[in-house]
Amino acid sequence: MNIHLPNFNVKNLVKEAGSTISRVVQLTEEKLGTTERTEYDLHFQNLAERADVTKTWTEKIVRDTESVLIPNPQNRVEDFIFEKIEKSKPKRLSNLEHLALDMIEAGGDFGQDLPYGQALIKAGQAEQKLGQCEHDFIATSGICFTQPLRKFLDGEMKTIGKERGILESKRLDLDACKTRVKKARSMLGQQSKDGISPEAALEQAERDLRVAQAEFDRQSEITKLLLDGISTSQASHLRHLHAFIQTQVRYYKQCGDVMEQLQRELANLGGPTPYIPLDASEAIASKSSSSAGAADRGPGSNHSANSVAPGHRPHQPMQVSTDQMQRARVLCSYDAKDHTELNLSANEVIFVTECSPVNEDYMYGKQGLMKGLVPRAFVEMLDEEHDITL
Repeated sequence: MNIHLPNFNVKNLVKEAGSTISRVVQLTEEKLGTTERTEYDLHFQNLAERADVTKTWTEKIVRDTESVLIPNPQNRVEDFIFEKIEKSKPKRLSNLEHLALDMIEAGGDFGQDLPYGQALIKAGQAEQKLGQCEHDFIATSGICFTQPLRKFLDGEMKTIGKERGILESKRLDLDACKTRVKKARSMLGQQSKDGISPEAALEQAERDLRVAQAEFDRQSEITKLLLDGISTSQASHLRHLHAFIQTQVRYYKQCGDVMEQLQRELANLGGPTPYIPLDASEAIASKSSSSAGAADRGPGSNHSANSVAPGHRPHQPMQVSTDQMQRARVLCSYDAKDHTELNLSANEVIFVTECSPVNEDYMYGKQGLMKGLVPRAFVEMLDEEHDITL
């Protein structure tokens, strides 16, 4: 039976073992402070420090971004394993999609002809769209941001780390050679040892030192070039960051469009308690303008500075105080123009308060459980002096 053993170069093994022992001895003596060490130049130290900072923060950014995209740590581990074994990741339903399915099923059980059932189905369909938007956002963010950064960490940064490790080995070899040269010089004038004269030992040590110095210088230049390349990598990372921000903007815009469509659909359903759409952009604008106006006005300023121009019908008021409302009598019947207004009957008594911002044509009314806009001209205040606490 023929057994083919691999060919081992014994001389290389002995040489490598000797180099390793020499490096360990040199490193130990440096730790003990019994020998000198070759210091890297200031420019190299700055490049190495910048590389370490870049690696640390890039790892944190990638880890945090993945946590935002996939909050469940178990799912992240599963995705990592499937990526390593080069298999497609499992398709999972997001929390939004689970909610959507339950809403749609509940709406069907409650009755598709009933207002609540219809609203649940509409909301569930919107949640499904949000779930799909979320899937697209996660996939696009991985392609344009996290994957390039992780590729940088697994590629360039690992190469830099490897070359820096080689450079450190070369430095230890260089310092060990310097130590041998010093020792050989101190032996000059003494008797030969092991058949080698001190002069020959010094010549060999100096020759080894020149070789070690050349290898150290060459490796130092290679490592510097790699470290200098980090600036180019950061410029690339900036482009990836821009792409990620654009992806976020598109994602939130899509979500906003879905919710606006849902609001319109819910408002069109009508029913005993119609949905009143919320205009988020007008809410923010109204709040900011009110704050700015309040800051600019003094104690004696005219309250009309916070009013809406006459003749303009407000959208659903964003800031309405229902804690203090006043009674008002309806002067004549009024049919609501849309779901944001109340139907009024002559001589009935309702509760009203000012819209915020104040509107000269409309007030905000409460009619039993119903709430909505009321034309100011159709009501007469009954409690001008005393507020009614609801």
